[in-house]
Amino acid sequence: MPTEELKKLNDLELIALYKQSKDSNLVGVLYQRYTHLIFGVSMKYLKNEQDAQDASILIFEKLLGDLLKYQVQEFKSWLYVLCKTFCLMKLRSGAAIQRKEKEMQNYLTVSMEYEPELHLFNNNDKEIQLTFMEDCLKKLNRDQQICIELFYLHEKSYLEVSMETNFELNNVKSFIQNGKRNLKNCIETRLK
Repeated sequence: MPTEELKKLNDLELIALYKQSKDSNLVGVLYQRYTHLIFGVSMKYLKNEQDAQDASILIFEKLLGDLLKYQVQEFKSWLYVLCKTFCLMKLRSGAAIQRKEKEMQNYLTVSMEYEPELHLFNNNDKEIQLTFMEDCLKKLNRDQQICIELFYLHEKSYLEVSMETNFELNNVKSFIQNGKRNLKNCIETRLK
């Protein structure tokens, strides 16, 4: 069916056709029809244009699956709730990640100041410390090395590391935790 004819169909007709054909172009027509709503709700909650644009794209992808799963009676109000829920979940997960990162930074700061085994060098040995750290970093497995470098050296969040590497968020956390432990063990071994 030509795009001009599709645009004449109402929301529920487009959804019914999509459920039959699974043609994403049908959802594309709905998406174009309500782009302003999706972006507006995303801006309202995320308060950042780039985040709102990213959310809008992810919401479109979510629509492709959710329209097949759910029985929608009033698309516009259903879409509003979908967008709102999506943005609130994004905010909650972002806040949780930031809280964890802050805890990690606090832990590292306290550990470096108060745990003698982590306070490996005096201030005069910074070059030795950096050399050991670089050598040990190269000995980590590739996934740990990438995550450690992005998280600590490039100061990326867990979410940013996940997005850059395409690793699952839980894997990123695991790679960082295991990499940090392996770095510590490597440095301690070199000191003996």
